[in-house]
Amino acid sequence: MNAFPFRELSPWLSEPEDRQPLLLGHTRADVAIVGGGYTGLSTALALRESGLSVALVEQDFCGSGASGRNAGHLTPTIGKDLPTLLRHFGEQRTGDLVGFAEEAVKHTEKKIVRLSLDCDYRPGGNVIAGLHARHRPPLERAARVAEMVGAPFHFLDEADVRSRDLPQFVKFGAIEASGGHLHPGKYVQGLRRAVLQAGVELFEDTSVASIERKGSRVHLRTASGSLDCEKLVLATNAYTPSTLGRMAHRVFPLRVSLFRTRPLSAAEWDRVGWARREGIYTAHESLENFRPLPDGRILGGSKVVQYAFGSKLAPGSQPSAFQTLTDLFRKRFPELRDVAIEDFWGGWIAMTLDFLPFFGADKSDRIVHAMGYNGHGIAQATFAGSMAADLVMGRRNRWVELLRRHSLPLPPEPFRWLGVKALLGYLGRIDAKVDRDLSRP
Repeated sequence: MNAFPFRELSPWLSEPEDRQPLLLGHTRADVAIVGGGYTGLSTALALRESGLSVALVEQDFCGSGASGRNAGHLTPTIGKDLPTLLRHFGEQRTGDLVGFAEEAVKHTEKKIVRLSLDCDYRPGGNVIAGLHARHRPPLERAARVAEMVGAPFHFLDEADVRSRDLPQFVKFGAIEASGGHLHPGKYVQGLRRAVLQAGVELFEDTSVASIERKGSRVHLRTASGSLDCEKLVLATNAYTPSTLGRMAHRVFPLRVSLFRTRPLSAAEWDRVGWARREGIYTAHESLENFRPLPDGRILGGSKVVQYAFGSKLAPGSQPSAFQTLTDLFRKRFPELRDVAIEDFWGGWIAMTLDFLPFFGADKSDRIVHAMGYNGHGIAQATFAGSMAADLVMGRRNRWVELLRRHSLPLPPEPFRWLGVKALLGYLGRIDAKVDRDLSRP
């Protein structure tokens, strides 16, 4: 048996029975959208509600990218951390950015209800776990900033952690009270059904070969057809630099790996505790994430990320990463030493230098982009649908205005590769020191 059973997609996904045909010949629409994940599907729904004709093209099937591969944490996380936001943006704008992230969670929760999406959503927040004394000052600072700007983020001391019956590796921490966790595949597949019901022209298995502006319209060419539109929305997130050759100066893709265990028995769960079944991610610089699944498994992952030269998509099968994740799971849950990991998978997230999402349009206002969720895409990418729709319609959107900013562009290669590797190495060394201390008897 393979020591690291790997899935190219994820256990959340299966090919839809009604997979839509590829684009053949020529078609027209008011708005075209490239990318069938949370952003593209949510934008399509918002534009249809405004009465526009919409054509959406997806290179595989909708949800087969990061939207159907992620860990399922619905969180109001924004920026690298709250103290960093305060240092760079000041109290007022930090409060506004926190407001954006909170509104994104509320918007997603409302969409789940409004569209009757059966996606195993479990509210109750997510816990940031402190494992080492080095984690305490940053979490306490974050809680003070949260109180200053009115964010529902609270420090948990040792007594709080024990009263919540959290797993033993959590020594103290903080809780993001809004949000929770859900089944990402069921969620994105529900959005796909809603898009089809709304009358969006959906073309799957359709890769875009070129994008050109022709007078007052935008022209997309594919291997088997073409599409003319008045406005175009790029909703391709981490895939944008590699598949479209665009936005490499703004976003870069990182490969993230995940795993899930076999289902735990009732006795095994009794040993773990975790009575409230919150999502957990650690206070490391490169976090680890864990959450219980409805069928009794534990999902985990992140921690180890890969960047490929030229902002290409790093390969998915990463045995060294899978070994690291296996070792970490055994360390965090020593009471589950006999619980097997059943499979590994992963996907690509789009990062920005300042850890904030990127919205805007080109100089013609005809090509709109919404991307760069830095691993927090369930809420932010869903909310991006209404924001991108307002950009298309020329309507003012306070959140788009909030996130407009001057930022340094990513350097060209090889300096981008060197810079990303240096940053990941620096963060890894910080975490390695913490983990070495934790391993000492």
